[in-house]
Amino acid sequence: MKIIAVIPARYKSSRFEGKPLADICGKLMIERVYLQACKVKEFDTVYVATDDTKIFNACKERGINVIMTSDTHQTGTDRIGEVAEKIQADLYVNIQGDEPLIEPETIKKAIVPFLEGKGSDISVTNLMTKIKDPLDLINNTVPKVIAAEDGRGVYLTRAAAPYPKGKIDDVFYYKQVCVYGFTPEALRFYCEFGKAHGKAKIEAIEDIEILRFIENGIKVQYIEVDSDTIAVDTPQDLKRVCEYIKMNQIP
Repeated sequence: MKIIAVIPARYKSSRFEGKPLADICGKLMIERVYLQACKVKEFDTVYVATDDTKIFNACKERGINVIMTSDTHQTGTDRIGEVAEKIQADLYVNIQGDEPLIEPETIKKAIVPFLEGKGSDISVTNLMTKIKDPLDLINNTVPKVIAAEDGRGVYLTRAAAPYPKGKIDDVFYYKQVCVYGFTPEALRFYCEFGKAHGKAKIEAIEDIEILRFIENGIKVQYIEVDSDTIAVDTPQDLKRVCEYIKMNQIP
């Protein structure tokens, strides 16, 4: 099975412009994500996919595999779709470029169902982890995952959900870890839908791209991981990551 990992990276961001090039204790954020992804031995190749020359040049200078893509994509998954048109593979893994602490073991969990052939109905996987910091629960930059007992994705939201009508001790909250596995067919559907209709209704409201699959009845298999990853959506998040790296003496 040929597996390609792709890290979408764009310079413009409403909350944190230029964050892929943010310095994190001597390494660029996109560089840290790339180096972690390269530790997954099941990947044939890892690429950064960008629409910005500054990111492209910074990657080239550091020996990072990088592909220039269109600047009209609405989501990172659309950008992965363009890469899939250029590079054939059996499976594509989307690793968000704003999670510099993502562990290789965590990334690998997204491809395990495909490697083990656990279900012919699985064409999309995504990771989730229990929320340990109460601030993450009320932070609207952190998508919360609601999944069925078998891991099938039911909904994602930026709100604190599900609401505990009964005892709160009976409720576990999960946040999304932005690593996705896609078959070529799933990616093709996603991109063709976007070209024909734009974002799906709830996808646009919540601004969570994986909802496009769930809204259209395509199963998204969630896999629980134990991860301390911190997604960098704001300069405040970047400060948290830098403090974590220094405290844990990560190179």
